[in-house]
Amino acid sequence: MELLSDPMTLVLAVIAVVILGLAKGGFSGLGALATPLLALSLPPVTAAAVLLPVLMVQDVVSVWSYRKTWDGWIVGWMLPGAVAGIALAAGLAAAVPEERLLVVLGIITLVFGLYRLWIERGGRIVAASSSPGWVGTLFGVAMGFTSQIAHAGGPPFQMWVTPRRLPHQVFVGTSSLTFAAVNWMKVPSYVLLGSFDRQVLEAAALLFPLAIVATLVGVWLVRRMDTARFYTLIYLLMVALGLRLIAQGL
Repeated sequence: MELLSDPMTLVLAVIAVVILGLAKGGFSGLGALATPLLALSLPPVTAAAVLLPVLMVQDVVSVWSYRKTWDGWIVGWMLPGAVAGIALAAGLAAAVPEERLLVVLGIITLVFGLYRLWIERGGRIVAASSSPGWVGTLFGVAMGFTSQIAHAGGPPFQMWVTPRRLPHQVFVGTSSLTFAAVNWMKVPSYVLLGSFDRQVLEAAALLFPLAIVATLVGVWLVRRMDTARFYTLIYLLMVALGLRLIAQGL
């Protein structure tokens, strides 16, 4: 509990977990806000380490729900690239000072927010629907890298998979299984970096019940609110938060 003893850290952790729950519940892309938000109060690697077990608990629910509807060809091509991306990001985290990691996290957050705002305005930055599997491996590298640093691997996945126009259930199932696997792949690097100490694991365990409730609330909310306006506000917040983290790191 020591890690969450500071009131501001506790508040940010609660908000971050609620955001992850909403993302797993159906607000796609929202989860990328969680790590940079918590990094306002904790070191970036620690913030990501606290949230990783939370994500893994939520993955159990999503993978079980979509266990029969996923595309093995897409998963098979993206995961090898994800391994390379995770290794690159882990090496960066080990070699780069905390202040520079804040800059990297801020850049990822800023680019993600701008990318999503572009999509909301009708823009498209996607791979061709007929691109070969090795292109998916390259996108997998980007997915693994951004996921390791900020749990924000969504855009590279969406850029390659969305043009393939999978049935909705298959798209969600493929995404759920892919990121569940990626989250497990990240565990060894966090262990080697020494990020999973007692305080981190205790903090994550305390947040598990909230994570489950937030996921269920996300499912309920996504069916009842004007998501377009909500998303626009969130992505504008990501842009502002990205700039704030970059300034803080510099």
